[in-house]
Amino acid sequence: MGTENKRKFAVVTGASSGIGFELAKQCVEHGFDVLICAEDLGIDEAAARLSAADGAIVRPVRADLATRDGCEKLVSEVDRPIDALILNAGVGVGGPFTDTDLDAELQMIALNCNHTVHVAKRLLPVMVNRGAGRVLITGSVVSTSPNPYQAVYGATKAFVMSLGEALRYELKDTGVTVTVLQPGATDTNFFERADLMDTKIGTAKKDDPALVAKQGFQAMMDGKDSVLGGSFKSRMEGLMNEILPETTKAAQAGKQTAPGSAKH
Repeated sequence: MGTENKRKFAVVTGASSGIGFELAKQCVEHGFDVLICAEDLGIDEAAARLSAADGAIVRPVRADLATRDGCEKLVSEVDRPIDALILNAGVGVGGPFTDTDLDAELQMIALNCNHTVHVAKRLLPVMVNRGAGRVLITGSVVSTSPNPYQAVYGATKAFVMSLGEALRYELKDTGVTVTVLQPGATDTNFFERADLMDTKIGTAKKDDPALVAKQGFQAMMDGKDSVLGGSFKSRMEGLMNEILPETTKAAQAGKQTAPGSAKH
C-alpha cells in the first residue's frame, strides 16, 4: 500500500525560467508538489531541475496559455486540490505604439490578461468550495504608472492588478486569499524578448528573480494584498508611483523605455 502524500500542491504558470521558475522553486522548498506550465521546451528541463530537490513531485505541462485550448489543457492536468495558484505567465512588447506589431500585442494581451482570467475562472471556484488556498498574480511596478513605449504591456499589468484587488475583496470571507506581486526591472529574458535592449531600462542593473520570487511567495503565504518586489530602489519606485501625477510618471518612464535611450 502506497504512502500518503502530505505535501501541498501548487500550480505555477510561466515557470520555465525567470520569476516563474523561482516561484516554483520557492514552492518546492516549502513543501509543495508543483504542476508547472509554459509553452517552450524549457519547461521539461525546469521540471527536472525542480524534481531533484526535496523529493518533490514536479509535473511539466507544455501549453500555449495565450490560447483557449492551452488554458484548458493546463486545467485538465490538475488532479489534486490546489493549495497555491500562481498566475505568472506573461511577455512584453516594446516600442512606439504606432510601430509595434498588432498581432504581437494581441497575443501579449491574450497571455497576460486572458490566461489570468481563464485559469482563475476554472480553478478558483474549486478552491473556494474547499474553503482554503492562496493565489498569487504577477503584475508589475508599471501597473501604477503610464508606460510609454510599452503602452499595451503596461495596460495589461494594470488589468491584472485591478483584477487581483477586486478578487481579493470578493473572496475575503472564503478562506482563499489573493496577492499581487509587483516586481520592478528583473534580470530575466523579458527585455530581450520585448525588444528593449537598446533602452536605458533594458541595459540597466536589474533585480535578482530569486529575491523577487521569495518576496512574492512570502507575501502570498502571509495573505497580503500586494507586494512590491525586488531591490529597495524598485520598491521605492513603486511607492512613488502611488503619489506622483500621471504626467510626471509617464515622462519618467518614457526616458527609460524610449528606443535608443541606452545610448544617451
